[in-house]
Amino acid sequence: MNNDPRDIINREPMKARQILVIGLCVFLNALDGFDILAITFAAPGIMQDWSIGKDVMGIVFSAGLLSMTLGSFVLPPLADRIGRRKITLICLVIMSGGMFLSALSSDIYHLAFWRFITGLGIGGMIPTINAISSEFSNEKRRNFSVCVMGIGYAIGGFVGGSAAAVLLSHFAWPSVFIFGGCAALLILPVAYFFMPESIEFLVTRKGQEALPEANAILRTLGHSEAEEIRISETPAKAGIMELFTRDKLRLTLALTFSYLLNIMTVYYILTWVPSIVTDLGFDKVNGTQVSVWVSVGGIIGGALFGWVATFRDLRKMLIALMLSAGVLVIIFGQVPPDLMLLKIVGFLLGFCIYGSTVGLFALLARSYPTTLRATGTGFVVGAGRGGSTIGPVIVGFLLAAGFGIPEVSIIMASGAIIAGLILLLPVVARQSTAPQA
Repeated sequence: MNNDPRDIINREPMKARQILVIGLCVFLNALDGFDILAITFAAPGIMQDWSIGKDVMGIVFSAGLLSMTLGSFVLPPLADRIGRRKITLICLVIMSGGMFLSALSSDIYHLAFWRFITGLGIGGMIPTINAISSEFSNEKRRNFSVCVMGIGYAIGGFVGGSAAAVLLSHFAWPSVFIFGGCAALLILPVAYFFMPESIEFLVTRKGQEALPEANAILRTLGHSEAEEIRISETPAKAGIMELFTRDKLRLTLALTFSYLLNIMTVYYILTWVPSIVTDLGFDKVNGTQVSVWVSVGGIIGGALFGWVATFRDLRKMLIALMLSAGVLVIIFGQVPPDLMLLKIVGFLLGFCIYGSTVGLFALLARSYPTTLRATGTGFVVGAGRGGSTIGPVIVGFLLAAGFGIPEVSIIMASGAIIAGLILLLPVVARQSTAPQA
């Protein structure tokens, strides 16, 4: 027998059931990725059917981002109180219902409302599965596990985008939302039966009382039982205000602004690529195909980043990717109407923007202790997305006002560049090399 259940998870090789949990988190993030991008796949058809402009469509995009912000604030703190597993299941129910009802929308107002509801589930899901991926992994593979979870978003864009291209070539835009709703509904029983609660969460919340339940989960995972629980911290009562204490305030602000500015650039690419491609004279299917190549680059970039991050400096790699992403966004704005060239630049963009996004999730998982992991991640992601909601609206109005893609791309590229520079701050540098609590 071993001493503490957390030591068993941290030090012993990962078992098949742990890998299954990480894989399930990848699938859940893929579902999130598809749900977020579903509106971009459907956007050209929606604008055509309802005779609306890019400025109005930008408001619909922002409605989803705004609710993701709210979901990130409200649901992850509950995951730090009632459990990661319960919140994951609740988010799945919300996402499934929101997607189905989006498909039934009869006008832009109903669609914006149901996208708002869907975004609540997405906002709560991502920080929660980020914590799950970290806490079910051993110390050696933790960066890799969180990064692999992160590329689920790109997988969702790739698989979902490919499916959307087929659906849109045969059916109207509501078929995209029906597909997403069915996927969320199908994964719900799998998550219910195969995702146990996090041992680290149980121990932190319940102390010595968690030993029988923790041992039961260890047996399920294929590990030997623990003898006792080492009490190294008081069972958590901390809430979101703990993020603003003297020793965490500067870190929280730095991470939040870095995430906000980076994600504004990311969402510019993910949200507007299909419409930009169609404006260059290509059809809706070609627009979706370019988005798929962005996702392919993201899958490769995220996986490669996760592997390298097991033995290289996470923060320095993040800075390089963010700066590269900014340069590539500017280049994307100058690309002539050549479909193959658009796909190549899209692939490289996906490599950098997804790599930087999954790297930020890995940095967040290491920046906060167990008692604040979901709350801290949720706040940074929520506040970042909240600030970035203005991005699609600004882009929509700039395009509607006659600004060209080259000018808009330069403006939006600045976000990723500044985000990378923020990570040079000493408070982030110290945290990135500190032992994980």
